[in-house]
Amino acid sequence: MVLLEDGTELNVVRSGDPDAGVTVVLAHGYACDHRSWHRVVAELPERYQVIAYDHRGHGKSSPATKDTATLDQLADDLGELIERAVPDGRVVLVGHSMGGMAAMTMAERRPRLFRQRVIGTVFVSTAATGLSETSLAWPKGLGKLVRELERAFGPLVRAVRERIEPTKTAGLRWWLFGDQPREEDVALTAEMVWTEWPETVALFRPAVGRVDREAAMKVTGEKPVIAVVGDEDRLVPESDAALFSQASVNGKAVVLEDAGHMLPLERPREIARLIEELAGQEESSS
Repeated sequence: MVLLEDGTELNVVRSGDPDAGVTVVLAHGYACDHRSWHRVVAELPERYQVIAYDHRGHGKSSPATKDTATLDQLADDLGELIERAVPDGRVVLVGHSMGGMAAMTMAERRPRLFRQRVIGTVFVSTAATGLSETSLAWPKGLGKLVRELERAFGPLVRAVRERIEPTKTAGLRWWLFGDQPREEDVALTAEMVWTEWPETVALFRPAVGRVDREAAMKVTGEKPVIAVVGDEDRLVPESDAALFSQASVNGKAVVLEDAGHMLPLERPREIARLIEELAGQEESSS
């Protein structure tokens, strides 16, 4: 755990070389947790330190409130996490979906920290336009279930869960994955999302669409950027990867075939290689 200034505890999982000159910081997406990165972590070389953490209100981190369930707060948390958990060395920021939005917002709110410490950013399935994972349409049946869950508290929650579990999992598979996902990846994603339902889903839904992406991209664009999206992503269009790359002094857009929104689970090897590509720029200049 990393204790933040306001008393919030962030659950942090470290791997790799603790004395490495480069640390990879992995920020997960909306209603998920650090486990969404487990396949990517396994693919990264041990010469890097790797930190995967749970945003506040997610996983094993401290709960969020209505006032703290914002991207500004997640961005401030990320900046403080870097200062406290990675006091030395250089950092590669990797953000999946909402985690990418937190990373770009951190760059805008903490430009000095970003410019001094960050090598570059990998945006994974991150929206560069006003669209987001919560503003786009859910499958109609699943959207109805979300509203139902957000109204369900106390003893009703268990009954609702038992009734709609199969429908929810099928809906998440359609919404978040390409055509041929691993069943264990679908199950893990359903478990993560279900753990955050209904409180976290309801709390963070308004926040995701409010980030000023254009202003934030100007700061992240001062450093190398790799933006990657799946060609079957129903939430983030392929064109958004190009927008990120075009806003960078050294940008690269990557579209992965036969993949949906959950690229850290669907295409971990490719994501790890792209992270290495950014980290390698620092190594070659050292």
